[in-house]
Amino acid sequence: MKRILLPTDFSDNSFKAIDYGLSLFKNEKCTFFLLNTYMPPVYHTEYLLGSPGQIGLGDMIREDSKNNLNELKEKLETEYKNPLHTFVTHSAFNMLTEEISHMTEAEDIDLVIMGTQGATGAQEILFGTNTVHAIRSSKCPVLAIPQGYAYQDPKSILFPTDYEVDYSGEKLAAMLHIATGHDAQVHVMHVFTQLELDSKQLSNQQTLKKMLGSNGKFHEVEGDEIITAINKFQESTKIDMLCMIQNKHTFLERLFIEPIIKKIGFHVKVPFLVIPQP
Repeated sequence: MKRILLPTDFSDNSFKAIDYGLSLFKNEKCTFFLLNTYMPPVYHTEYLLGSPGQIGLGDMIREDSKNNLNELKEKLETEYKNPLHTFVTHSAFNMLTEEISHMTEAEDIDLVIMGTQGATGAQEILFGTNTVHAIRSSKCPVLAIPQGYAYQDPKSILFPTDYEVDYSGEKLAAMLHIATGHDAQVHVMHVFTQLELDSKQLSNQQTLKKMLGSNGKFHEVEGDEIITAINKFQESTKIDMLCMIQNKHTFLERLFIEPIIKKIGFHVKVPFLVIPQP
């Protein structure tokens, strides 16, 4: 049984992410944890000391959070009617990213699925603050769903890599599970320079080929910056999901730096699965 965390602020964006998760795992027995966190709009010393103007404010916000979660749960059970899916609601007085980290460990979560804030008037994913912090701090994979994305079965997954990561163990379990469950082809893209692969990279490449079997297709792309290579690949090959491992060798950390986010043309309009590096 999959245990999947679905953070929500009850926006259309977060509901789209929930819809994606329920559709992606429609044929699997899953427990979905619907998470909403809240903070009083005035959270300071007066609130902590029980100022008359703040008394009861926390209770009202807590009740709103619980009521909205229960309504969302009922809506999902009514509209989707999937006997394989169970919903658990969780309301918490906490910062979202801290509660995600707590629940991931406490509830043995396999995957976090959440929306991005998107970019007004732009075509590329620009990660919102909550999504960035969740990806950075989460100990399990995070699947970020672009704003307004309509669900499609993931039949083609792009996996850029430099073969620097040991793929043994459970590192790629989330991607392999999705690929197997949807009979998806995984396009492994290696951006290379004039240097040949060293023995470690060759070993990792062979491990990956064995793991993917007939579902894997390997591509060598010369010289491009990784972002450019991803954009170019999408022009020639339709992809339904992008997957990357977050490690010091990838561009993810640069992607999360605000000035660079505003400047780069990262034209990814599909769900983005980020796997943490243990």
